[in-house]
Amino acid sequence: MAATARSPAAVDPRRAWLAGASGLVGRALLQRLLDDARWQHVDLLARRALPGLPAHAKLQPHLIDFAQPPSTLPATDDVFIALGTTIKVAGSQQAFRHVDFDAVVNTARAGRAAGATRLAVVSALGADASSSVFYNRVKGEAEAALADLGYECLVIARPSLLAGDRASLGQPERAGEVWALRLLGPVMGLVPKGVRPIRADDVARSMIAALAQGTPGRRVLSSAQMQPR
Repeated sequence: MAATARSPAAVDPRRAWLAGASGLVGRALLQRLLDDARWQHVDLLARRALPGLPAHAKLQPHLIDFAQPPSTLPATDDVFIALGTTIKVAGSQQAFRHVDFDAVVNTARAGRAAGATRLAVVSALGADASSSVFYNRVKGEAEAALADLGYECLVIARPSLLAGDRASLGQPERAGEVWALRLLGPVMGLVPKGVRPIRADDVARSMIAALAQGTPGRRVLSSAQMQPR
């Protein structure tokens, strides 16, 4: 009798770290990773206990300090990072950089030390290390630092304004997102995909699909590419 073909998930089940599940994209990533048979275990990294986490046998939360992630975290194959804030929420440019650069790069570096070879991270539309805009410059500098860590596969998502229910996650609404959705709602189909607000779940779906391909090198997902066809 011929042997039954085994699926890639059965041949190579993987472990993932996820940081940033308190936000829109992070929570969408969490649900998709838990539902995806290609990942057998998800280690959730957070600085505080997160309300509303699903009960799931694959999920293991870890409370950590992103300024210095512990070396005792479990080994992993893949790292997903959706950490981020705004200058208004953070309170200062320095506090913003502490999250959007330091915490992101520290987590990615810890992932490499724990054996990870693939990394997917949420950046932002307009990220550019040479930008005169502080927000865009920090995002671009973080991307450059991540590219130097030696991951075999690096996926960078650059979404436009995110659409989703932040209040349900206990997050403050972001005025820019709220007003953009209100103003553009009636004509959303006419707005170019590259700048059109995008659902957090579409970002998560695109990140997972790109990382699962495992294409070597650095791949940037534009907001237009992540919009549903």
